[in-house]
Amino acid sequence: MIKIAKRNLEWLPTTLAVLFLFFQVAADLYLPTITSDLIDKGVLQRDIHYIWNEGGKMLLVAAVGLVAAGLNVYFASTQSMKVGQKLREQVYRTVLKFSSQEMSKFGDSSLITRSTNDIVQIQNVMVQVLRMMLQSPIMLVAACVLAYYREPRLTKVFLISLPVLAIAVVAIMYFAIPLFKSIQQKTDRINLVFREGLTGVRVIRAFNQEAREQNRFKDANGDYTKTGIKAYTLVSFLFPIMTLVLSLTNIGIIWLGAHLIGQMSMQVGNLIAFMTYSTQILISFMMLSMVFVFVPRASASAKRVNEVLEQPLVIADPAKPQVLSGTPTASLAFDHVDFRYTGAEQLALSDLNFNIKAGQTLAIIGGTGSGKSSLVNLIPRLFDIESGQIKVDGYSVNELSQHDLHKLISITQQKAVLFTGTIRSNMQFGLPNATDEQIWHALDIAQATDFVKEAGGLDAVVEQNGGNFSGGQRQRLAIARTIIKPASVYIFDDSFSALDFKTDAQLRMALRQDAELQKAVTVIVAQRISTVADADLILVLDDGKVVGQGTHQQLVAENKTYQQILNSQIQKEAHHHA
Repeated sequence: MIKIAKRNLEWLPTTLAVLFLFFQVAADLYLPTITSDLIDKGVLQRDIHYIWNEGGKMLLVAAVGLVAAGLNVYFASTQSMKVGQKLREQVYRTVLKFSSQEMSKFGDSSLITRSTNDIVQIQNVMVQVLRMMLQSPIMLVAACVLAYYREPRLTKVFLISLPVLAIAVVAIMYFAIPLFKSIQQKTDRINLVFREGLTGVRVIRAFNQEAREQNRFKDANGDYTKTGIKAYTLVSFLFPIMTLVLSLTNIGIIWLGAHLIGQMSMQVGNLIAFMTYSTQILISFMMLSMVFVFVPRASASAKRVNEVLEQPLVIADPAKPQVLSGTPTASLAFDHVDFRYTGAEQLALSDLNFNIKAGQTLAIIGGTGSGKSSLVNLIPRLFDIESGQIKVDGYSVNELSQHDLHKLISITQQKAVLFTGTIRSNMQFGLPNATDEQIWHALDIAQATDFVKEAGGLDAVVEQNGGNFSGGQRQRLAIARTIIKPASVYIFDDSFSALDFKTDAQLRMALRQDAELQKAVTVIVAQRISTVADADLILVLDDGKVVGQGTHQQLVAENKTYQQILNSQIQKEAHHHA
């Protein structure tokens, strides 16, 4: 919490919030003194002039307290909301830099909870800190001093009431705080189950597992509810206990005070003032205890948020990155590259060694799990290699900043991801200032023009994850977005898989014929021989190793693995036609 406050609170508004809080407390503490004097010197002595004077003073002090309280609330609430705004921006900016390793460490559902629920907890406590947490101790100490100054003999009552209240608060906090901490983890669990239910709704329906998923959510929701009920039920006991102790304390004060007034050793005004101070003391104690109930919960939330913000990045920019200069000729080179996933015993890719120049196409083929996607993900440095060197346009990928490296590369991932908006806004992810003419040109190459026109043109709505388009249409839109970005290396990671043979062939022909794309290197990952057959260099991967390298004709003649893939696809096609 302290780290977050230091980083995000602005000193001037925070200082003003504290300053106005002091004015508010001073006004609240001065009012009982005025009331005491008004009764003893005005009402009892029937001095109307004094009553009017003191009454006016009371109104003025109350007005000052009201204005100060309003300004304190304004500065405290605006600061807490700004802290929440800054934290959400920081978390989002940090998560965008995460590699798959950091993402898998936290999990999507936990990151959503941390950026929403946890930050709300921090915001709420920030308001309490700038109000109750500062106000309560000041009020408590000052009211105790003023109460003792007014009538020391009546303070004996607090020797009983305060310990009773303290024992009740400590007992409730002891049981409630662990429950509040566990609520955060149970919120993660609800988000996880709910998110899986939303993203996998078609699979759930297809396998008739609605009841099972409903039970999963019911269990997670029920567990969260039970914990919440326990925690808030325990906290709710504070209010009736507070009311009871306050009532008994006032009874004790009135009983002792009546004796003292009867003995003519104390004035009525002092009794009224003392009762007001005793109420302020007990309420301040109660407010302070409430803060200490919720601070540990917010502290747990702050710890979770700080874990995200302080997570060291596995893939970080070099201390002194190289600067891109001029317009070098496009090229891609792997120099004896080895790659291992974090914690894995075996290499995922070993001794990758090849060189591709502008205008050439590199194709990568192999069985499932052979390392095709791992290889292409090394180029934009989504993973870091263990040894060797990868160069794009002559620059080592490890020596460039990620921002500059990604300027040189345009990639279509295995899963075609589209964003909510329009087709135009999705295309402008690739080129922010793209004209309609440029967008239509990219759509032409991607064989997407016809269905885009049918959907309503460039302003056609794209739903979340492109849910209103088929798999093949999503792939073609993602390919168009990749093509529209000016780059040195274009990567298509198994992004033709949902296309039929005719569309696949037309798309590849359009890629070869485009003048701008011919100035770049094209990398295609595919399962089908027909997709890679016309590539300048084909890599055949098997279990992370290059077991064949050459043109289609060379591999057909010499490479057994390539021959096996070709024969299996020919047999499959023949069986299909039969």
